[in-house]
Amino acid sequence: MLVLVAPGQGAQTPGFLTDWLALPGAADRVAAWSDAIGLDLAHFGTKADADEIRDTSVAQPLLVAAGILSASALGDISGIAPGAVAGHSVGEITAAVFAGVLDDTAALSLVRRRGLAMAEAAAVTETGMSALLGGDPEVSVAHLEKLGLTPANVNGAGQIVAAGTMEQLAALAEDKPDGVRKVVPLKVAGAFHTHHMAPAVDKLAEAAKALTPADPKVTYVSNKDGQAVASGTEVLERLVGQVANPVRWDRCMETFKELGVTALIEVCPGGTLTGLAKRALPGVKTLALKSPADLDAARELVAEHTQA
Repeated sequence: MLVLVAPGQGAQTPGFLTDWLALPGAADRVAAWSDAIGLDLAHFGTKADADEIRDTSVAQPLLVAAGILSASALGDISGIAPGAVAGHSVGEITAAVFAGVLDDTAALSLVRRRGLAMAEAAAVTETGMSALLGGDPEVSVAHLEKLGLTPANVNGAGQIVAAGTMEQLAALAEDKPDGVRKVVPLKVAGAFHTHHMAPAVDKLAEAAKALTPADPKVTYVSNKDGQAVASGTEVLERLVGQVANPVRWDRCMETFKELGVTALIEVCPGGTLTGLAKRALPGVKTLALKSPADLDAARELVAEHTQA
């Protein structure tokens, strides 16, 4: 069984959209999305530097656009026929497109509002996120709580992402939990998936009222608890609430395993989620769509693992 996944914020790098825009029709499609949301996605995906695309209001629409574009280059979702789809954090909106819950324009409009609302919430207090590599999850979570930090992403495969104020993160860097090898600051502009993002929830809920979600056409696995969600209305509700609640990617991977996953493809800018899958899902074939050069290998994987 094939699972199609979409990465979250921090996966972006300068120029990562350049090669994708060279594909037939891609530039026109991205231009139309840019006009629809008032953001020059082509510029930010090809010419902007790391600081510019670190901006939450830019990074989030850019990631969703890249995910949709790369999956479309791979093939029509009905032809790809994944057994399940999921996305990490903002990647959940990309996955909602894969599942047919939202169309391209609706998804990009929603993520534009999400990015702006979260950037505004992040500006209230200087906050950030850091990844903990290694260690025992229970020990790490207890240590984070002692420092006043939130385990905002529980990613599995020995990785937890802490979120909080910069002072709290500095204290973590000096006082790592037992067993943690390294604390790595992430290229994000706030303490996402924590109480610091509460102001963004109301704004996103207001934006969601204008949308009419469809029920998922394929199994949609939610960050909230790793459960499959069959209602489009519930998917949208979870997308709104997830902004201020922890991402449980560990539970998503547990669900993939229960569903019988045999292959996992991560859309552009892939790498993070395939890395986690290699450690947490041994025996599962993985592929990251980093550039169009990966498309042929991805199509072969689709052919091998597509459901009948």
